Amino acid sequence: MIHFISDLHLSPQTPGITRIFLDFLASRARAAEYLYILGDLFDVWPGDDGIDDPEDAFNRGIVDSLRALTDSGVKLLLMHGNRDFLLGNEFTRRSGAVPLPDPYVLSLPAWQFVLSHGDMLCTDDKDYQAFRAQVRDPVWRVAFLNKPLGERKAIAAALRQQSEKAKLEKLQQGQHYLMDLNPGATDDFLRYHGYATFIHGHTHRPATHDHLVDGIHVERWVMSDWHEDRGEFLCWDGRQLSREPL
Repeated sequence: MIHFISDLHLSPQTPGITRIFLDFLASRARAAEYLYILGDLFDVWPGDDGIDDPEDAFNRGIVDSLRALTDSGVKLLLMHGNRDFLLGNEFTRRSGAVPLPDPYVLSLPAWQFVLSHGDMLCTDDKDYQAFRAQVRDPVWRVAFLNKPLGERKAIAAALRQQSEKAKLEKLQQGQHYLMDLNPGATDDFLRYHGYATFIHGHTHRPATHDHLVDGIHVERWVMSDWHEDRGEFLCWDGRQLSREPL
């Protein structure tokens, strides 16, 4: 059995989501052989040294809970999102997670999936794509991580606020499409990956879409973001995908 989650945006300011997630790790997640986290596990991640920040025990608690899951035998696989793109080697070492590239092709005996956070296909949003390219540049990452942790946390908080403001402005201007996957880019992506079933998050618009690409029917499953009173994971039982509420 395989479970997929994304877009939890964990932070000390969302205790309900944290409670649901920790309950999930200690219970239903233990029934899976694999747990795939497809980005934005955290709302912000200023660097792995934040795990042991004496002023903030939140991240350490999450890492320890993930480690308990992997120590129980569940294989944890992690993809970066647009919020936690600085998750690094220390995080994966201490949590037991295995990092995944984006996109990632998951080939199983009965089916094939292609996994992604999803933001790379929001190609209509030129400003966001420029930001995405910048923060994934190795030179930028080294320079940013060389700053003191407190400064990084302040920069990350400012970027988060700026992102929310930009999102609101797009909604007010009727530019909803900027925050969704570009149809043409998505069809090209499905074609390139052999018409595999596509699983992604990022847009916070959970749905199952039917694409017809070169006459071939392809499903695209958009995962849900999590809320203070509810969460969701996708479950592959070897035959079919299903949405499971938490």
